[in-house]
Amino acid sequence: MQHKIIPNLWFDTEAEDAASFYTSVFENSRIVNVTHYTEAAPRPAGMVMTVEFELDGQRFVAINGGPQFTFDEAVSFQITCENQDELDFYWERLSEGGSEGPCGWLKDKYGLSWQVVPTGMEELFADPDPTRAQRAMQAMLGMGKLDIAALRSAADGASAP
Repeated sequence: MQHKIIPNLWFDTEAEDAASFYTSVFENSRIVNVTHYTEAAPRPAGMVMTVEFELDGQRFVAINGGPQFTFDEAVSFQITCENQDELDFYWERLSEGGSEGPCGWLKDKYGLSWQVVPTGMEELFADPDPTRAQRAMQAMLGMGKLDIAALRSAADGASAP
């Protein structure tokens, strides 16, 4: 299937390592194509230039463009998880070698930001009962990795254990 929009990720020299890492984390993922710089390029001939890969059907391109640009939180990728085990899996794998942030955010070892969130979280924050929504939001603001049961308990008015 031809994708109209393909996110491109700029790395210094880690494009191939990053693509291999990401495809090891997500099921139904693969490296699609690898290109190399030629003699006419601004980087050494033979060096990996781009790696095209898919994460669960979503196409990406990683490029070894040089040290001029780095990732920041202005762009992140959201992973919506069906249960706490899935959320824990992605949180642990992606934060390894990176850094954990607040409210379900983390940076992986390449500096790319991810949001690891449970399915239905937006319904908690849009609850018709504003007090319930406020309690869920307050609970989330105190978390790093999100705890689905704790978010629901907070929304229901139960105090944290």
